[in-house]
Amino acid sequence: MFKTVRWWSLRRWGRAVARVWRIIRSPQVPLRVKLLFVVPVLLYWVLPDALPGLPFDDIAVTLLLTGWFASYTERKYPHL
Repeated sequence: MFKTVRWWSLRRWGRAVARVWRIIRSPQVPLRVKLLFVVPVLLYWVLPDALPGLPFDDIAVTLLLTGWFASYTERKYPHL
């Protein structure tokens, strides 16, 4: 059966942000991997001001990248 995911759940996003914060602070994760998250998020927060035609909200893009980065990093570094 198809499992439904509550994308709008504050608890879900709170956990994702906590996971990313733990990953960013971890000395076991190389800096280049951390930059996979930090650079795109920072660029997107700055560039929409220069590119006003983008229809996405800064927070929505940040949360989507947060979920992706947490999953990617935890698969690559299972000891975290």
